[in-house]
Amino acid sequence: PFVAGRDLLGIAQTGPGKTAAFALPILNRLAGAPRRPQPKTVRVLVLSPTRELCGQILERFRAYGRHLRLRSDIVIGGVPMGRQIRSAAQGLDILGATPGRLLDLVEQKALRLDQVEVLVLDEADHMLDMGFIHAIRAIVAKMPAVRQNLFFSATMPAEIAKVAGQNLSE
Repeated sequence: PFVAGRDLLGIAQTGPGKTAAFALPILNRLAGAPRRPQPKTVRVLVLSPTRELCGQILERFRAYGRHLRLRSDIVIGGVPMGRQIRSAAQGLDILGATPGRLLDLVEQKALRLDQVEVLVLDEADHMLDMGFIHAIRAIVAKMPAVRQNLFFSATMPAEIAKVAGQNLSE
């Protein structure tokens, strides 16, 4: 189902196996449909609750796709925004982001989400615990209606089930 472009809701603990489970098919999809992203856009958006997890996910994408010519980066809080804005300006194939910093870049018009082909929401339950649900809704509202959604959570709280139900198609 995932490789065919269908949405996926997975219950899985954090770990490199879960990252490989979504990163490898995404890389295969990008390799099969090579195109340069437009400036200030992103093809694959991976949202996660912490900058450490964003870094780990991007590291895995880069390791698995090291022979592909893909542009990837992260946008995270706690660091100066200048380099992140310059990186986004060129367009990215893969972007790992924390919700708050991503919204900062979108609000500053440094990044558009209208070209997102795949949305990965990793550790959705932790994002809820950290109060990111409103940011996630605002982010999703800026994306195209037609995209692939992959939601991963260690547990399934009611609020995450609601967001998943509103965004996942059969």
